[in-house]
Amino acid sequence: MTTEPTRQKHMVLTTFMLPAGYHRDSWRRPDSRAEELGNLDFVSDLTLMAEEAKLDAVFFGDIVHANNLFRGDIMMNGFYEPISVLSALAARTKNIGLIGTMSTSFSEPYNVARQFAGLDHMSAGRAGWNIVTSRDGFGNFGGGEAPDPALRYERAAEFVDITMRLWDSWSDTASRVDRENGVWVDPAGLTPLNFQGRFFTVQGPINMPRPPQGRPILVQAGSSVPGMDLGSSVADVIYTAQPRKELAQDFYGKMRVLVESKGRSADSVKVVPGILPIIADTEKEARELADELAGYLDLETGRRQISGDLKIDIADIGFDEQIPAERFSEDPDKGSRYHIFRRKSIEGGLTLRELIVDRARSTGHMWMAGTASQVADAMVDWFTSGACDGFNLNSPYNPGGFEAICRKLVPELQERGYFRTDYEGSTLRENLGLDRPVA
Repeated sequence: MTTEPTRQKHMVLTTFMLPAGYHRDSWRRPDSRAEELGNLDFVSDLTLMAEEAKLDAVFFGDIVHANNLFRGDIMMNGFYEPISVLSALAARTKNIGLIGTMSTSFSEPYNVARQFAGLDHMSAGRAGWNIVTSRDGFGNFGGGEAPDPALRYERAAEFVDITMRLWDSWSDTASRVDRENGVWVDPAGLTPLNFQGRFFTVQGPINMPRPPQGRPILVQAGSSVPGMDLGSSVADVIYTAQPRKELAQDFYGKMRVLVESKGRSADSVKVVPGILPIIADTEKEARELADELAGYLDLETGRRQISGDLKIDIADIGFDEQIPAERFSEDPDKGSRYHIFRRKSIEGGLTLRELIVDRARSTGHMWMAGTASQVADAMVDWFTSGACDGFNLNSPYNPGGFEAICRKLVPELQERGYFRTDYEGSTLRENLGLDRPVA
């Protein structure tokens, strides 16, 4: 089925770059390149494939601790530290955006401002910062317990404010490069920063010119109340886990209202849920592929992962039994992913086995198995019905699953007029259709 576009703009399409494959244990497939995890050539090949498909950006998450490895959870430990790998990829690519995660819990605003400004300069304006607050990993950075969410987000808001001020501390005309008079930088174009807040005391200006984009693209993924408040205040792109269209529509509407309440245009923020597409030439083959991927899972490891994610004891639950409703909490501070799986278990009636497989495939995102045309139908339906501005594509397995996304799904969207056939600009901000901020 082909649906005509109802609006001129096309989808935002980025990809969550996990070379091991987003589907848990998909690295066990014989044609994976699991021996190359952590190496540049493998992730470079995938990124160049994404650039060939004209995707807006590759996105790297970051897990700073090894706790997941003790649960057998290789996928979320991607072995790629974002700043180092994105800097290397900047030299191998020309157009695609480079988005990396950096936690406001374990760094300092001045460091982050320099790192992402540097990446923006080295990539000629293609950098993006995914802003996160951390719940785990404090033992790796001096010990102590994680602060409560409200305090973490209060720190994050101050952190981001300082970082933006540092990027803006050079005017666009501060770099004079006046050879005749021997003046490279005009001091009048620099803004001193003597910031004193609750969490940070920071001097400025930064020690490098303003980034080519003015500011690197800011990305945020928190769906909690404080997370949505931060995202609506500062983010250019909002990542979100939305497994059902009606929930995505509700979130999309709420986020646009929040953005406008902060004095910003609703269209200045792109809401981008994740999707995991398992693609084959026929629906039957796609279903068989989904079953194959599920067959690589170790159920006891999956039990530990579910227990660790939800922080509930399920040692006594059989794989073909449901987790009792009373073991779940309705506390909203548990986080959006927690409540996605609570609903899947209680309202959706998933057994523990089914929950393990669902979590392994999606981690709470929308997923589907079908042809490229069927997946495109669903994406167009969400896009045209006020559920999103595009999608963060999660490759179920690599490299084959990503090849299917880039060489079957994306061309299907291009043929329908819902995605670009070439990059519109030279910077990530231009390709996302976002204005360059004025210092």
